[in-house]
Amino acid sequence: MESNQDQNLSPAPDLLTLKEVIAMGVGGMVGGGIFSVLGLAIVEAGHAAPIAFALSGILAFFTGLSYARLGVAFRSDGGSFTYLEHAFRHPNISGIGGWLLLVGYISTMALYAFTFAVYGTAMLGSGHFSGAMQHLLETLVLLGFLGINLYGVKASGSSELIIVTVKMLILFLFGFIGLFYARPDHLLPFFNQGFSGVIMGAALIFVAYEGFELIPNAANEMVDPEHNLHRGIIWSICITIVVYVLVSIVAVGNLLPAEIIRYKEYALAVAAKPFLGQAGFMLIGLAALFSSSSAINATLFGTARLGMVMATEHALPVVFGFRRRQNNIPWVSLLIMTGLTIVFVNLADLNIISSFASSTFLLIFAAINLSALRLRHRLDAGISVALFGLICSLSSWLALMVYLFQQKKSGFYWICGLYLAIFCAEVLFSKRRWIFKEIESL
Repeated sequence: MESNQDQNLSPAPDLLTLKEVIAMGVGGMVGGGIFSVLGLAIVEAGHAAPIAFALSGILAFFTGLSYARLGVAFRSDGGSFTYLEHAFRHPNISGIGGWLLLVGYISTMALYAFTFAVYGTAMLGSGHFSGAMQHLLETLVLLGFLGINLYGVKASGSSELIIVTVKMLILFLFGFIGLFYARPDHLLPFFNQGFSGVIMGAALIFVAYEGFELIPNAANEMVDPEHNLHRGIIWSICITIVVYVLVSIVAVGNLLPAEIIRYKEYALAVAAKPFLGQAGFMLIGLAALFSSSSAINATLFGTARLGMVMATEHALPVVFGFRRRQNNIPWVSLLIMTGLTIVFVNLADLNIISSFASSTFLLIFAAINLSALRLRHRLDAGISVALFGLICSLSSWLALMVYLFQQKKSGFYWICGLYLAIFCAEVLFSKRRWIFKEIESL
């Protein structure tokens, strides 16, 4: 028999292993965005789309290092919101950061729902009714996972590992087979649309790397978080970079510019046709449906609980913290998040959804890098990594906003309007809290 001391030294069986932590990060990033934003990246960066994905990955890598240090120092389900609370004393700063996080996750859920719907419509071949079918699928998939989350079903770490493994095998199969069919004249000259197009493409599709920041939220549920948190973030980002670069090379090498423009919303599935035929189209389509579905489920689960945490910290109205007595599910938060996502995805197009999501997470990651700088003494870390991440995040955000103002004014106005609404919501809510405190003190 094992001694009690040996039993105490062995890790708890329900804790996440390093493999499961990596699967969580990879699953969060390769969750559906790559299936829809690939065409956008190729349209903007041309043959250099793989470089655009690599540049976005480098920015995610350095920001991931800041998240790793903050995650070990402040182990909390609140994640980014908690780090902002510790870094900035003024409650409005963390409050605005929390609001940005919520709308950022809403926009990524909208992107995943859009991906699910556009691939589903393409696979069904709806013809003249494709627009109506897409809106119907966008709404139904969100309502379906609202029902699942209200019921209380969620994936465990082991099932997430299986899901991610299957998804990555499909993408690697597509990538390695497709390399043998890629045409050099489709890839050269490399910078056919200039280096500025690469920068714009990298900023526009940055949302494809959103997801690794969810790993620190599980710091209390993993084995040896002091080491595995850092390793999980780094490995998941590196794996995702390799997948994105490989997939984008194959897509560029197998599609003509006219095909990319025509099918940019589901260009990845079309890119599989030259060497895998209709079966390849359906295989990538199924992977997109599978990936976007799991991403919606996981994001909705986490976003609703972020809203609940913010409500308990008095950064959101108390109604967001209402929970069912039977299973502790934040049902009001789930309903509100799903409703807002349904409205957003049905009103906005792919450019607006992707631009807003990328812009929002670039701002959030800039704030996180700034938080790491402000807390560097507590984190026992230097300034180089966080400073580089901060500069890159802000530079990419500014480049994206300039591009939108010059080329996509509707997207620019959408983003400005939504940010103004966020600012007003936080100011009005914080003012309401201040008034109530004054009344209570009388």
